[in-house]
Amino acid sequence: MDHVSKYITPEIKLSCYDDKFFKSEIVFDHHMLVWFISGETKIVQAESTHIFKKGDIFLIPRNKPATVINYPKDGLPHKTVVMLLTKDVLRKFYNSIGLQPNVIATSKIQSFKNHPLLESCLASLIPYFDMEGSFPENLASLKVTEAISILRTIDPGIDGVLASFDDPHKVDLISFMEKNYMFNMPIERFGYLTGRSLTTFKRDFKKAFNITPQKWLTQKRLELAHYRLSEKKEKPVEVCYETGFENLSHFSFAFKKYFGYPPTRLTT
Repeated sequence: MDHVSKYITPEIKLSCYDDKFFKSEIVFDHHMLVWFISGETKIVQAESTHIFKKGDIFLIPRNKPATVINYPKDGLPHKTVVMLLTKDVLRKFYNSIGLQPNVIATSKIQSFKNHPLLESCLASLIPYFDMEGSFPENLASLKVTEAISILRTIDPGIDGVLASFDDPHKVDLISFMEKNYMFNMPIERFGYLTGRSLTTFKRDFKKAFNITPQKWLTQKRLELAHYRLSEKKEKPVEVCYETGFENLSHFSFAFKKYFGYPPTRLTT
């Protein structure tokens, strides 16, 4: 995989993938604003699947599991401008305007299509990626503040999302795991997102499912993969990456070990 990232600051980067595709399981610690220059991205969340392409602008909320698959398209690399909206920056912004909005917990990706105000803001960053030397911190801060201000102008409800600074609260373990088992995250991350320490998570999981988390996750992912192969007639390479497996080789090995035959049997 040929991946290049150019940073203006740790919060603002130009990301480029030239290879066939790149897949990752991600839970962002900060909100992420993304503008597509070229390529295509498929984002799979528990509740929905999104496909974004050239010109699209979207906001991925923090602490929400997602499988992200990036593709080149039309002979062009997957290229995006990415801006992290960190908790520190957002706290400072809302303190400066004296606003305490009602926080609205959301797992939804916010799509802004190719809104001209946001596109103009993010496109103005492009020349800076080729600048030698460090980018002035005060200018970077102004660009992030500009993006936040535009988001608030075009989406009056965005304050409830951006001003959410709390860590995850303790949630129903069974419900959360049934919705999110297909995301290939460390057990520690599952614990954090359910509002539990690792020790408490393992204890509560054993009580709820009477099996270890890793065994349960593997079984659930394989059963989902079998359903999608046999009933939806999807390809193994598609199923593999969207049911929580690292790669096709690992998926095929685990599938055959569990079911007694390879996944390709269901597609022939």
